Amino acid sequence: MKNVKLHLLVLGLIIISEFIGVISIPIGIGTIVLLPMLFAMILGVFLTPKFLNIAKQKEMDDASSLIGLTLMLLMAKYGTNIGPTLPKILASSPALILQEFGNLGTVLFGVPIAVYIGLKREAIGGAHSIAREGNVALIGERFGLDSPEGEGVLGVYIVGTVFGTIFVGLMASLLAAYTPLHPYSLAMASGVGSASMMTAGVASLVAMFPEMEEMLTAFGATSNMLSGLDGIYMSIWLALPLSERLYKKFYKLKYGELPEPPVTREIKEEK
Repeated sequence: MKNVKLHLLVLGLIIISEFIGVISIPIGIGTIVLLPMLFAMILGVFLTPKFLNIAKQKEMDDASSLIGLTLMLLMAKYGTNIGPTLPKILASSPALILQEFGNLGTVLFGVPIAVYIGLKREAIGGAHSIAREGNVALIGERFGLDSPEGEGVLGVYIVGTVFGTIFVGLMASLLAAYTPLHPYSLAMASGVGSASMMTAGVASLVAMFPEMEEMLTAFGATSNMLSGLDGIYMSIWLALPLSERLYKKFYKLKYGELPEPPVTREIKEEK
């Protein structure tokens, strides 16, 4: 009962967002789909102390602590779609496994751009993954969150939390409208290891292809589960070493010298 105000605010946002409904914007041969989730997030920003100050810092902190619980309920719902479609998912298992290598795209694109705009070892922490909880823990254990790598991963984590859902939802709509990629492949790609991002991507696809709802949610949920399971090992064995090598290469190209070696937690403890 101590969070009555918070629950009422959330209920109000849900009612307003559902009243707005799904907005489809035809563009050329495709359509961009704006979902109620997007409107709820935008409206929620204006309730914070930075704007209307309706939601106090305490409500914001309490809401953050409840995100994990609500996402668990959401994933349980998605799990009910995996069972009936299991034969088709197993038939697509090679594609589900191989698409995990797409996570390395953050390294190949992120590190060169980060070094180019002037970041140092923050580039490694920020670009080795999409910086979800497991990746934050990995960087914290390897370098410490007070290190440049820790600052990088936390920066991307915060940006992903605020804008990731909006970005993935819009990206799924655009790719479905303007590319020949199959909706199933886009549903798989939405499962990046973040339940909220996956939900936004799959919801956009379901709005465009309602007849495929069961399979889209099943592929998205399965891909997201696999990303959560093997994503950390992908980071340890491939993404982090590749980030280090690319960082050294592009640092030398820009500054004409090799960067300083990393300072790991073990070195800090020895000092």
